[in-house]
Amino acid sequence: MRSTSAGDVAVQLAYARQVVIVPGYGMAVAQAQHVVRELERALEARGVEVKFGIHPVAGRMPGHMNVLLAEADVPYDLLREMDDINPEFPRTDVVLVIGANDVTNPAANTQPDSPIYGMPILEVDKAHSVIVLKRSMNSGFAGIDNPLFYDEKTQLLFGDAKASVSEVVAELKEV
Repeated sequence: MRSTSAGDVAVQLAYARQVVIVPGYGMAVAQAQHVVRELERALEARGVEVKFGIHPVAGRMPGHMNVLLAEADVPYDLLREMDDINPEFPRTDVVLVIGANDVTNPAANTQPDSPIYGMPILEVDKAHSVIVLKRSMNSGFAGIDNPLFYDEKTQLLFGDAKASVSEVVAELKEV
């Protein structure tokens, strides 16, 4: 597991061609949707293509992420459902996972003894780089470990999602 800083995240995002933001319950709890929209705007102003990868059951109810992002005026055409975004990950420079533990857990595809084996997931592990925003190393709703966190391509930015994304936005202005 490798931790990172808001400054390092800002540099990675600033020099990416394509970024996919994957919102989850952590974004909802922190009420970070408006600052996530601010990040999306800042990246697009730099010429970075930004998309949102939406898992149908991310959060606590189907459509939860769509509602929160609509509240923040994220353009609907930036939202991609799971089946549409999964083919994009191999050509995505950076995926920013905001508290979406279980719906990004590769154990669903690779570990037959996992309780989530066979569950459709957002295949973020296929991107070039993954940054996961988390408050702690606690497991998600399913209560299982996520091997994504230990992948050599993954870095973790610890803290409240709203505060962390705000800091990344501030750092992005300095890059």
